[in-house]
Amino acid sequence: MKTLFLHSLTKSKMSNTQNDQLSELTASMGKTGDFIQENKKSLLVIGGTIIALVLLFFAYQQFYLAPREITAVDQMYKAQKYWEEKNWDKAIKGDGNFPGFEQIIDKYANTKSANLAYYYLGVAYLNKGEYAKAAESLTNYSGSDPIIAPAALGAAGDAYVELKQYDNAITFYNKAVSKGDNLYAAPIFLKKLGLVYEEQKDYKSAVNAYNKIKNDYPESALASTIDMYIARAEGKL
Repeated sequence: MKTLFLHSLTKSKMSNTQNDQLSELTASMGKTGDFIQENKKSLLVIGGTIIALVLLFFAYQQFYLAPREITAVDQMYKAQKYWEEKNWDKAIKGDGNFPGFEQIIDKYANTKSANLAYYYLGVAYLNKGEYAKAAESLTNYSGSDPIIAPAALGAAGDAYVELKQYDNAITFYNKAVSKGDNLYAAPIFLKKLGLVYEEQKDYKSAVNAYNKIKNDYPESALASTIDMYIARAEGKL
Protein backbone atom coordinates (compact mmCIF):
# COMPACT_ATOMS: atom_id res chain seq x y z
CA MET A 1 0.00 0.00 0.00
CA LYS A 2 2.87 2.32 0.96
CA THR A 3 4.58 1.59 -2.39
CA LEU A 4 1.40 2.38 -4.24
CA PHE A 5 1.09 5.67 -2.36
CA LEU A 6 4.72 6.66 -3.20
CA HIS A 7 4.17 5.73 -6.82
CA SER A 8 1.04 7.87 -6.91
CA LEU A 9 2.85 10.76 -5.22
CA THR A 10 5.80 10.56 -7.67
CA LYS A 11 3.42 10.43 -10.60
CA SER A 12 1.63 13.47 -9.23
CA LYS A 13 4.91 15.38 -8.87
CA MET A 14 5.92 14.44 -12.43
CA SER A 15 2.55 15.58 -13.66
CA ASN A 16 2.92 18.89 -11.82
CA THR A 17 6.43 19.36 -13.26
CA GLN A 18 5.19 18.67 -16.78
CA ASN A 19 2.33 21.10 -16.25
CA ASP A 20 4.79 23.76 -15.04
CA GLN A 21 7.02 23.19 -18.09
CA LEU A 22 4.01 23.38 -20.41
CA SER A 23 2.91 26.61 -18.73
CA GLU A 24 6.39 28.12 -19.14
CA LEU A 25 6.50 27.08 -22.80
CA THR A 26 3.07 28.53 -23.43
CA ALA A 27 4.04 31.74 -21.66
CA SER A 28 7.24 31.91 -23.69
CA MET A 29 5.33 31.43 -26.94
CA GLY A 30 2.93 34.13 -25.82
CA LYS A 31 5.87 36.49 -25.20
CA THR A 32 7.27 35.70 -28.65
CA GLY A 33 3.90 36.52 -30.13
CA ASP A 34 3.80 39.77 -28.15
CA PHE A 35 7.31 40.62 -29.35
CA ILE A 36 6.32 40.11 -32.99
CA GLN A 37 3.21 42.19 -32.56
CA GLU A 38 5.07 44.97 -30.78
CA ASN A 39 7.94 45.02 -33.27
CA LYS A 40 5.99 44.15 -36.40
CA LYS A 41 6.91 47.39 -38.15
CA SER A 42 10.63 47.02 -37.42
CA LEU A 43 10.65 43.38 -38.55
CA LEU A 44 8.92 44.29 -41.79
CA VAL A 45 11.53 46.98 -42.42
CA ILE A 46 14.38 44.52 -41.75
CA GLY A 47 12.80 41.87 -44.02
CA GLY A 48 12.22 44.43 -46.75
CA THR A 49 15.84 45.63 -46.50
CA ILE A 50 17.19 42.10 -46.89
CA ILE A 51 15.01 41.47 -49.95
CA ALA A 52 16.10 44.81 -51.42
CA LEU A 53 19.79 43.95 -50.91
CA VAL A 54 19.36 40.55 -52.60
CA LEU A 55 17.60 42.16 -55.56
CA LEU A 56 20.28 44.85 -55.73
CA PHE A 57 23.00 42.20 -55.79
CA PHE A 58 21.40 40.33 -58.69
CA ALA A 59 20.78 43.59 -60.55
CA TYR A 60 24.44 44.53 -60.04
CA GLN A 61 25.52 41.17 -61.43
CA GLN A 62 23.19 41.21 -64.43
CA PHE A 63 23.10 44.84 -65.49
CA TYR A 64 26.52 46.12 -64.42
CA LEU A 65 29.10 43.34 -64.14
CA ALA A 66 27.91 41.15 -67.03
CA PRO A 67 28.10 43.87 -69.74
CA ARG A 68 31.47 45.05 -68.41
CA GLU A 69 32.74 41.48 -68.49
CA ILE A 70 31.87 41.17 -72.18
CA THR A 71 33.57 44.48 -72.96
CA ALA A 72 36.65 43.53 -70.95
CA VAL A 73 37.04 40.27 -72.88
CA ASP A 74 36.77 42.15 -76.17
CA GLN A 75 39.34 44.70 -75.04
CA MET A 76 41.83 42.25 -73.54
CA TYR A 77 42.44 39.91 -76.45
CA LYS A 78 45.07 42.20 -77.99
CA ALA A 79 47.07 42.39 -74.76
CA GLN A 80 46.95 38.58 -74.58
CA LYS A 81 48.32 38.40 -78.12
CA TYR A 82 51.21 40.72 -77.22
CA TRP A 83 51.84 38.60 -74.12
CA GLU A 84 52.04 35.42 -76.18
CA GLU A 85 54.50 37.20 -78.50
CA LYS A 86 56.53 38.24 -75.42
CA ASN A 87 56.05 41.87 -76.28
CA TRP A 88 55.90 42.69 -72.60
CA ASP A 89 55.70 46.48 -72.84
CA LYS A 90 52.64 46.49 -75.09
CA ALA A 91 51.07 43.68 -73.07
CA ILE A 92 51.44 45.85 -69.97
CA LYS A 93 50.69 49.32 -71.33
CA GLY A 94 48.70 48.67 -74.52
CA ASP A 95 49.36 49.95 -78.02
CA GLY A 96 47.31 53.15 -78.09
CA ASN A 97 44.31 51.46 -79.66
CA PHE A 98 43.81 48.59 -77.25
CA PRO A 99 44.48 48.66 -73.49
CA GLY A 100 47.21 46.70 -71.77
CA PHE A 101 46.69 44.60 -68.67
CA GLU A 102 47.26 47.55 -66.35
CA GLN A 103 44.32 49.39 -67.90
CA ILE A 104 42.14 46.28 -67.93
CA ILE A 105 42.63 45.90 -64.18
CA ASP A 106 41.96 49.59 -63.55
CA LYS A 107 38.99 49.98 -65.87
CA TYR A 108 37.23 46.65 -65.37
CA ALA A 109 37.82 46.00 -61.68
CA ASN A 110 35.81 43.15 -60.10
CA THR A 111 35.45 41.28 -63.39
CA LYS A 112 36.88 37.86 -64.15
CA SER A 113 38.95 39.43 -66.91
CA ALA A 114 40.57 41.87 -64.48
CA ASN A 115 41.39 39.00 -62.14
CA LEU A 116 42.98 37.03 -64.99
CA ALA A 117 44.87 40.17 -66.06
CA TYR A 118 46.71 40.12 -62.71
CA TYR A 119 48.30 36.83 -63.74
CA TYR A 120 49.30 38.01 -67.22
CA LEU A 121 50.59 41.29 -65.84
CA GLY A 122 52.61 39.59 -63.12
CA VAL A 123 54.33 37.25 -65.59
CA ALA A 124 55.08 40.19 -67.90
CA TYR A 125 56.67 42.13 -65.04
CA LEU A 126 58.62 39.02 -64.02
CA ASN A 127 60.09 38.72 -67.51
CA LYS A 128 60.99 42.41 -67.50
CA GLY A 129 62.86 42.01 -64.23
CA GLU A 130 60.43 44.18 -62.26
CA TYR A 131 60.12 41.67 -59.46
CA ALA A 132 58.33 43.74 -56.81
CA LYS A 133 55.58 44.63 -59.30
CA ALA A 134 55.46 41.00 -60.42
CA ALA A 135 54.97 39.75 -56.87
CA GLU A 136 52.25 42.33 -56.20
CA SER A 137 50.30 41.46 -59.34
CA LEU A 138 50.63 37.69 -59.01
CA THR A 139 49.51 37.66 -55.38
CA ASN A 140 46.45 39.70 -56.35
CA TYR A 141 45.28 36.93 -58.67
CA SER A 142 42.70 34.67 -57.04
CA GLY A 143 41.21 31.64 -58.70
CA SER A 144 40.96 27.87 -58.77
CA ASP A 145 41.84 27.19 -62.39
CA PRO A 146 43.93 23.97 -62.32
CA ILE A 147 46.57 25.45 -64.63
CA ILE A 148 46.65 29.19 -63.99
CA ALA A 149 46.20 29.10 -60.19
CA PRO A 150 49.34 27.04 -59.46
CA ALA A 151 51.24 28.88 -62.20
CA ALA A 152 50.44 32.24 -60.55
CA LEU A 153 51.53 30.98 -57.13
CA GLY A 154 54.73 29.50 -58.56
CA ALA A 155 55.54 32.67 -60.49
CA ALA A 156 55.03 34.67 -57.27
CA GLY A 157 57.56 32.33 -55.68
CA ASP A 158 59.98 33.09 -58.54
CA ALA A 159 59.54 36.83 -57.98
CA TYR A 160 60.26 36.49 -54.27
CA VAL A 161 63.39 34.42 -55.02
CA GLU A 162 64.68 37.25 -57.23
CA LEU A 163 63.91 39.68 -54.40
CA LYS A 164 65.79 37.32 -52.04
CA GLN A 165 62.67 37.07 -49.88
CA TYR A 166 63.17 33.35 -49.44
CA ASP A 167 60.57 32.78 -46.73
CA ASN A 168 57.88 34.24 -49.01
CA ALA A 169 59.21 32.16 -51.89
CA ILE A 170 58.92 28.98 -49.81
CA THR A 171 55.36 29.89 -48.82
CA PHE A 172 54.24 30.39 -52.41
CA TYR A 173 56.05 27.34 -53.79
CA ASN A 174 54.32 25.21 -51.16
CA LYS A 175 50.98 26.74 -52.13
CA ALA A 176 51.75 26.04 -55.79
CA VAL A 177 52.51 22.40 -55.01
CA SER A 178 49.22 22.03 -53.12
CA LYS A 179 47.20 23.79 -55.80
CA GLY A 180 48.91 22.03 -58.71
CA ASP A 181 49.08 18.54 -57.26
CA ASN A 182 49.66 16.76 -60.54
CA LEU A 183 52.41 15.09 -62.55
CA TYR A 184 53.33 18.25 -64.45
CA ALA A 185 53.15 21.19 -62.06
CA ALA A 186 54.04 19.84 -58.62
CA PRO A 187 57.51 18.43 -59.49
CA ILE A 188 58.59 21.79 -60.97
CA PHE A 189 57.66 23.70 -57.84
CA LEU A 190 59.08 21.03 -55.54
CA LYS A 191 62.43 21.31 -57.30
CA LYS A 192 62.37 25.10 -56.97
CA LEU A 193 61.42 24.66 -53.31
CA GLY A 194 64.41 22.37 -52.79
CA LEU A 195 66.76 24.88 -54.42
CA VAL A 196 65.51 27.65 -52.13
CA TYR A 197 66.02 25.42 -49.08
CA GLU A 198 69.58 24.75 -50.27
CA GLU A 199 70.13 28.49 -50.64
CA GLN A 200 69.06 28.84 -47.01
CA LYS A 201 71.34 25.92 -46.04
CA ASP A 202 68.31 23.94 -44.88
CA TYR A 203 69.53 20.77 -46.53
CA LYS A 204 67.18 18.44 -44.67
CA SER A 205 64.13 20.27 -46.06
CA ALA A 206 65.75 20.30 -49.49
CA VAL A 207 66.18 16.51 -49.39
CA ASN A 208 62.53 16.13 -48.35
CA ALA A 209 61.37 18.28 -51.29
CA TYR A 210 63.51 16.33 -53.78
CA ASN A 211 62.44 12.97 -52.34
CA LYS A 212 58.81 13.98 -52.75
CA ILE A 213 59.43 14.29 -56.50
CA LYS A 214 61.07 10.86 -56.56
CA ASN A 215 58.43 9.11 -54.44
CA ASP A 216 55.18 10.91 -55.29
CA TYR A 217 55.79 11.72 -58.96
CA PRO A 218 58.11 8.95 -60.22
CA GLU A 219 56.76 9.23 -63.77
CA SER A 220 57.52 12.94 -64.07
CA ALA A 221 60.34 14.19 -66.28
CA LEU A 222 62.21 15.61 -63.28
CA ALA A 223 62.15 12.31 -61.37
CA SER A 224 64.75 10.80 -63.71
CA THR A 225 67.41 13.36 -62.73
CA ILE A 226 66.43 14.17 -59.15
CA ASP A 227 68.86 11.69 -57.57
CA MET A 228 71.80 14.02 -58.21
CA TYR A 229 70.03 16.82 -56.31
CA ILE A 230 69.21 14.45 -53.45
CA ALA A 231 72.86 13.32 -53.27
CA ARG A 232 74.12 16.90 -53.34
CA ALA A 233 71.82 18.03 -50.52
CA GLU A 234 72.48 14.88 -48.45
CA GLY A 235 76.23 15.44 -48.85
CA LYS A 236 75.85 18.79 -47.07
CA LEU A 237 73.88 17.49 -44.07
